[in-house]
Amino acid sequence: MTPPLLLNGCSLGTGDPSYTEAVQRTWRPDAPAATGRVPLLEELVRCATLAPSSHNTQCWTFALQEQAISVMPDLSRRCPAVDPDDHHLFVSLGCATENLAQAALAHGLKAEAVVDASANSAVRVRLEPTRAAASTLFDAIFERQCTRAEFDGQPVSAEDLKLLERAGTGNGVQLLILDDQAAMERMLARVVAANTVQMGDPAFVDELKHWIRFGDAEAVRTGDGLFTGASGNPSVPRWLGERLFSVFFTAKNENDKYAKQVRSSAGIAVFVSAANDKAHWVEVGRCYQRFALQATALGIRNAFLNQPVEVASMRPQLARDLGVGARRPDLVVRFGRGREMPRSLRRPVAAVLARE
Repeated sequence: MTPPLLLNGCSLGTGDPSYTEAVQRTWRPDAPAATGRVPLLEELVRCATLAPSSHNTQCWTFALQEQAISVMPDLSRRCPAVDPDDHHLFVSLGCATENLAQAALAHGLKAEAVVDASANSAVRVRLEPTRAAASTLFDAIFERQCTRAEFDGQPVSAEDLKLLERAGTGNGVQLLILDDQAAMERMLARVVAANTVQMGDPAFVDELKHWIRFGDAEAVRTGDGLFTGASGNPSVPRWLGERLFSVFFTAKNENDKYAKQVRSSAGIAVFVSAANDKAHWVEVGRCYQRFALQATALGIRNAFLNQPVEVASMRPQLARDLGVGARRPDLVVRFGRGREMPRSLRRPVAAVLARE
């Protein structure tokens, strides 16, 4: 879930009509009540796909059953360089599961999710009729985004911090909020050190470049990946984007960017799980997604700073910094108030449904 580069000094261009139409189609508010079981389940899947995923790979498929939906890993969309143990992949499945649960309740279905212990480790979401109850978290599904830009530097109120902490805490998952300058500077030092390691890894750089969508047309065609416009970069043809990438994507440029972003943030949220297994990774994803939806409902934006948890050799020191013992720090997320950015896209529901 590492964000892409910023090409400083270049102007953003996302005026392509097809991109604008794709954004409207992807992020449209919830459709009117669907008639019939399959259209309703497909609408729940659409809501699930609006969740974030590592490099926006959308590393999931969905199987529709009579009274359930299975959220399954799509291993063809793995990111072995940045995510060799598939941690982020299963966190992404958790994010999609939480969106699905929020949407189900809004449509009169209670969702109960269980991680299958079999080899494929799917998340089976049972759906039982209940009274429909739309919520601010459900409404936020269609507005949420990871905002890879500087925030306004203003603090978040104690009341809002409590709401964020409550939303981000789950079964075996603790949320730590760092909002004092010293703690944030220590985390920034960890981010810079880990980012420097990643930038020196050709496999990491090649994998990241593979998932970057440099122009509007490429983003629309694939419906996935890290669209440069969504991080404030220019929309250009791929041949030009790759050349700019080679020039501007340096450790110094990226580290300078992260320093500005962290110092403009209201705080940093760290998600820590009690056990290092797929069930807890899914739960981390659900907790993060509730945090992100609650933040969106409060007008607070967020973005990942996951480098310190992605470089395995650095995780133990991060755990010691945080005082969490042997537990694994799973996600690092900065938050604050700031402007909306151009949106990422998603593949259509038909592309993520498992074939019979």
